[in-house]
Amino acid sequence: MSDHSAETEIQERSQLHVVIVTGDKAVYDGMADRVIAPALKGQISVLCHHAPLLAALEPGELIVRLGENEEDFAIGGGFIEVRDDQVIVLADTVERAEEIDVARAEAARRRAQRLIRMYRDRPELAAAAQALRRSRARLQVAHHQASRRSRRG
Repeated sequence: MSDHSAETEIQERSQLHVVIVTGDKAVYDGMADRVIAPALKGQISVLCHHAPLLAALEPGELIVRLGENEEDFAIGGGFIEVRDDQVIVLADTVERAEEIDVARAEAARRRAQRLIRMYRDRPELAAAAQALRRSRARLQVAHHQASRRSRRG
C-alpha cells in the first residue's frame, strides 16, 4: 500500500458519513469532519467517534464541514441520529444555502410576525411561531452564505 493510499484510508476512518433526507428526497450523502445541528436544547457538534445519539432538531442552520469546505442547510426541524461515525438527519424541510430566496424568506418572516401578534392567545400561535423560526433559519443560512462569498471574492 502506498503512503498516499494509507493516508487516504486513515483520513476516511476519521470522518463521518452524513446523510440528510426529507420525507421525499435525499439532499446530501457524503463525508464530513464535523456536523453542527440545531438541537432543541441547543446547538450540537458531532465529530468522529461521537457517542450514539438521537435528538430532536428545531428549525435552524445545519452545517456540514469537510476540511476548509462548509455546506449550510436551513432545516425546518426533524431528528438527528449518530452512531458508528454515521450521521443521519431526518428533516421536515431542507434547503441548501444557495437555494434560498431571501426576498421570499423575508416576506415569510414578516407574515409570521403578523400572525404571532394576531394569534396572541389562540392555538394558532404555535404554528405561527414555528413558521417564524423556519423563516429566520432560512435567512440566517442565506446571510452566512453571502458573507462567505464576499470574503472570498
